[in-house]
Amino acid sequence: MIDTPVVFFIFNRPRHTQISFSEIKNQQPKQLFVIADGPRNSHPNDAHKVEETRRIIEQVNWPCKLELNYSNINLGCRKRLITGLDWVFSKVDRAIVIEDDIVPNPDFFQYCDLLLEKYKDQNEIMAISGDNFQDGIVRGEASYYFSKYAHIWGWATWARSWKLNDPDISFWPKFKASQNWDSLALSRNEKKYWESILDKMYLHQIDTWDYSWMASIWFHGGLTVTPNVNLVTNIGIGPEGTHLVSLEEKDGIPSSPLKITTHPKMIQHDIKADMYAFNYHFGGKNIGALAFIKKIPKKIKNRINKIWNQIYEN
Repeated sequence: MIDTPVVFFIFNRPRHTQISFSEIKNQQPKQLFVIADGPRNSHPNDAHKVEETRRIIEQVNWPCKLELNYSNINLGCRKRLITGLDWVFSKVDRAIVIEDDIVPNPDFFQYCDLLLEKYKDQNEIMAISGDNFQDGIVRGEASYYFSKYAHIWGWATWARSWKLNDPDISFWPKFKASQNWDSLALSRNEKKYWESILDKMYLHQIDTWDYSWMASIWFHGGLTVTPNVNLVTNIGIGPEGTHLVSLEEKDGIPSSPLKITTHPKMIQHDIKADMYAFNYHFGGKNIGALAFIKKIPKKIKNRINKIWNQIYEN
């Protein structure tokens, strides 16, 4: 049984929800917040799926303060998560956050529990992530390191951090023109990549919550605790996904156990880890090549394609 409150976001995927909930049930948190979005009018099957998904929560059979926040209407992923966490952090000072397609390793909960307490008064640390996208590369000599990237496939934070979240990133124009923004970017490609996204976020052209959360962390000079192994698996990549949509279901990165044996000697941004995350998780290594290809004149592209087709036919 863990002391830290757990927040569980659900919607209309009973199969995914059951798998994720089973891991939460194994941990028997003393306090569980369940936040659910309502059915979409444009999807005839939603009402049934939403009801079926919510029935899974009736499996809570351990001593637990269960608090439900179910919407009768569809708010959408962005608004539902923001309003849900606003509600949670009006009641508690810290929480572990899991969505219905995230399957955490059992060690994820103890990892969050321990580090939420350790860094509760370190305002520079604004979040704790369960994700690792380093492909087996260990960063530093400790069990975890500090990143500017706030990966959110299983994460935790404090009310003190969440109150700094600005969903509209109203600070963006001044922040974009500041020296702090220039020094945060690790390369010109990374700067251009995030400026393109945050420009669209500022103009409300992207309907999501995680970019604005990460930008808020950057604006306030925050860092995120990141484990040296991957502690969560995303099972939501497939035709039913909201943002991670593909024709076929795909296996997420497997999770591994992690016991916290050593802590970093100092709070310091791991630049090499974040350069790797940008290049291989966010696709930064492809940006330069794509820009170069776009600059090739159409006539030359056609000629290259003609030569390639001749080679292929022979």
